[in-house]
Amino acid sequence: MVSPVTGGPVPGGLGGSGLGDVPLDRITLTGLRVRGHHGVLAAERELGQEFVVDAVIWLDVSEAARDDDVTRTVHYGELAEALAGIVGGPPMELIETLAHRLVAACLRADRVMRAEVTVHKPAAPIPLPFGDVAVTVTRDRSPEPAPPAPDGR
Repeated sequence: MVSPVTGGPVPGGLGGSGLGDVPLDRITLTGLRVRGHHGVLAAERELGQEFVVDAVIWLDVSEAARDDDVTRTVHYGELAEALAGIVGGPPMELIETLAHRLVAACLRADRVMRAEVTVHKPAAPIPLPFGDVAVTVTRDRSPEPAPPAPDGR
């Protein structure tokens, strides 16, 4: 199966068949606007600028839907707050670093099996007309380590 996210093979069935026979669903947060102080140039770090974040998380929401229970899913308002805290937090030089930290935050929720984050920097200091600069990072939850063999190996 080919991943709609990466165009490559789907690891462990993610994005298609899910885990086992359970398909994975998506929660998408787009256009989260947060002022941050990220950039290579000193002026970017001093003055700051608006960053725009898009996040997609893959998880099974069937229990939440069945029980109509927010505790059985990822609360997207809390996710937005967590991501905004990172963007508005300590400065980083690269939006690649920022995107990696954001995707790691998405994967902290045990229910999330895959996350994709795009960080847009629409006011990047590029001396030519442009529409947007963005970095997208996609990561899957690391598989659980295999239990040790009975003989300890």
